[in-house]
Amino acid sequence: MATYPEYMVAPIRQDLVEAGFEQLMTPEEVDSALNDQSGTVLVAVNSVCGCAAAKARPALKMAVSSSDKKPLKLVTVFAGMETEAVAKAREHMLPYPPSSPCIALFKDGELVHMIERYHIEGNDLMRIVNNLQGAFEEYC
Repeated sequence: MATYPEYMVAPIRQDLVEAGFEQLMTPEEVDSALNDQSGTVLVAVNSVCGCAAAKARPALKMAVSSSDKKPLKLVTVFAGMETEAVAKAREHMLPYPPSSPCIALFKDGELVHMIERYHIEGNDLMRIVNNLQGAFEEYC
């Protein structure tokens, strides 16, 4: 069950979709994206919170647009909306506890880099961008 009205969430979703992220709406779509055993997938757990708006989404867009090396796939799920899809994404992110926003990088089906909410809300924008770019450089 959705927590927020879709009209509130639509522009927030669109922010990442316009940056090249695919919005995953079902657990099956999440499994399909993350069970791929070849290449890299960046997963953004999007949120209506202020740190998603001020830091997570801008950092994602800056890191992806300015990196020579970047993930093959960019996907997103929305916390508080498609709860089953978000739960499935979080299963793939274990042993990390659920947090939103958060950002996970998978390589060949394995979680290789995780940025939890406390890494986002407690840091400045460029530190998050640099963190992502470092992960892209190492794994992509």
